[in-house]
Amino acid sequence: MAERFVEVLKNASGVATITLNRPDVHNAFNEDVIMQFTEAFKKLGADNTVRVVVLQANGKSFSAGGDLNWMRRAAGYGYGENVADAQKLGDMLHSLANMPKLTIAKVQGAAYGGGVGLVAACDVAVAHKDARFCLSEVRLGLIPAVISPYVAGAMGTRHARRYFMTAEVFTAKEAQRVNLVHEVATSEKNLQDKVDGLIKAALGNAPGAVAEAKVLVDTVTNRRKVDDKLVLETATLIAQRRATPEAKEGIGAFLEKRKPNWVKA
Repeated sequence: MAERFVEVLKNASGVATITLNRPDVHNAFNEDVIMQFTEAFKKLGADNTVRVVVLQANGKSFSAGGDLNWMRRAAGYGYGENVADAQKLGDMLHSLANMPKLTIAKVQGAAYGGGVGLVAACDVAVAHKDARFCLSEVRLGLIPAVISPYVAGAMGTRHARRYFMTAEVFTAKEAQRVNLVHEVATSEKNLQDKVDGLIKAALGNAPGAVAEAKVLVDTVTNRRKVDDKLVLETATLIAQRRATPEAKEGIGAFLEKRKPNWVKA
C-alpha cells in the first residue's frame, strides 16, 4: 500500500484542507502523490457538504514540482508509457481546476515547476512575501507542457513566454504582478488571515451559484466578440439560474432581511 502523502481534513463549516506532506523532499510529487491528489480532488468535488477547498503544504516549501526520481523513471519509459504517465498529471490538474467549489492555494516557500501548476489551477492564490516561483523545466531539457494551460491562462502569453523560456526565479510580488497570485501576505499570520477572509466571503455565497459562476468564466473568456450567440447564451444562463430554488431563497432572504439557508448561524 502506498504511503499517504496527501492529508484531507474537513470541518463543520464545509471547509476542506488538503495538505501535501513530503517536506523532506520539498513536497515534490511523484506517481503516488498524483494519484492521491486526484482521488482527493474528485472526492471533494462530489461532496455537497464541502464549500471551500484550501490547498497547502507542510514544511519550508509549497512544492518543488516533479520528484527527480519519478522523472528519472519516466525517462526510461517507452512513448506510450510516457503519454499515459503524463496524462495522470493532466487528469489531476483538470480535476482541481474544474472542482465546483472555491479553491484557494496557500503558498509558502518555493513553488517550482509543477508546483506553479498547482497554484495556477486553483481559483485564488495567496502567497507569503518570501515565497519564490520558478518554471524550471527548460533547465532539465523539459517543457512545462501539462501545466501550461493553467499557468499561461493565469499569467497571459507574454509573461508565460518569458518565464517558460528563461526559468528565472521570481518573487511573490512579481507573481502578483503577472497574475499568478492574487494577494501577498506579510507574515505567516497574515497569510492565514487572508485565507480565512476568503473562506468567510465564500461561505456567504450560494454553493450552486458559485459552481456555475466558475463555469461562466470559462464560457465567456477568450470569446472574440460579444455576438448574438453569446448574448443569448448568457441570457439563457441567468434565466436558468433565476428559476432555481437557490436563487429564489437568496432573493427572498435579501428582501426579508434574513440570512439565506446556506449561511450557518
